Amino acid sequence: MRKLPIDQLSALFQAIAEKEALYIPADDSSGQARFQRWHEGMEMTQALNTVRSAKDFFFPQTENLVDFKLKGKEIEVIDPRTEHEDFVVFGVRGCDARSFTILDKVFLAEPVDTYYKSRREHGTIVSLACTHPEETCFCSTFGIDPAAPEGDARGWIEGDSLYLEALTEKGEKFLAAVADKTSECGDEAVRAQQEKTRDIAKKLPLHELNLTGFNGENMLKLFDSKKWGELSQACLGCGTCTFVCPTCQCYDIRDFNTGSGITRFRCWDSCMYSDFTKMASGNPRLTQLERFRQRFMHKLVYFPANNEGEYGCVGCGRCLAKCPISMNIVKVAKALAEEVR
Repeated sequence: MRKLPIDQLSALFQAIAEKEALYIPADDSSGQARFQRWHEGMEMTQALNTVRSAKDFFFPQTENLVDFKLKGKEIEVIDPRTEHEDFVVFGVRGCDARSFTILDKVFLAEPVDTYYKSRREHGTIVSLACTHPEETCFCSTFGIDPAAPEGDARGWIEGDSLYLEALTEKGEKFLAAVADKTSECGDEAVRAQQEKTRDIAKKLPLHELNLTGFNGENMLKLFDSKKWGELSQACLGCGTCTFVCPTCQCYDIRDFNTGSGITRFRCWDSCMYSDFTKMASGNPRLTQLERFRQRFMHKLVYFPANNEGEYGCVGCGRCLAKCPISMNIVKVAKALAEEVR
């Protein structure tokens, strides 16, 4: 484990940024926390989590896939990709760090998404332990320890020091690159902080959220529940929950006429939208109830049934905080719990 005086944090960031791009969670001009490319004078936010997750670095909201140039009857196919620069995302919380495990199961499964794979290979995740989880947090439901986050390397801010520990080969490389800024140390202060954080987490209102029974065996029972009508009645279909979610991976692919050719791009989509997966024959989910049910069945039932019990949620609490009608995955899980117990 390595240690750095907290007043030397800017010097650490400077050292990282000289070798590769560095992104940290910082407040924007409106006061909202977002991951931004570090520059001298930028400070990390005091907010627990960013408005949007670090998913954007590997699965961006929009990206060009291929260009087509037309020359008479000839079509030239152009790969618009350029080699990605190496980058570090510093300050990722435990919930977002776990989201990459879920996204990997989707994008790195055969056939591999080479766009996502390339970004994952170039990116280094340095997570940061939570010290004061909020009331909307329920990451422990999914086996996530906010005091010991995943990642390539992880850190803890305790007192006047930052403590760092490598977890992967990338993490070892990261710590080696900043070795002259840090010093070897014990983990006593970190262990003391972890105990305090875990005690706080146990007292959160959603700590006891129980997902027993949300599995493939109860799929039809949950799907046919009459409670979906009441739960979905007020849903606006705005898609806010999907756009702030660190694990949502739905996208659409479209073509755009540039005037000199065609650009094919993909962009985030939402299962909450009425035209989602719309085909020539129509839309397979015609009502908001069906679309609402699809979102939560996928997170709580379909995904774990097909991924060895791994849920499609990490308990970050963003959907609890942002839904305009205060509907969220926790309310759905609690309402349906009676169906499977």
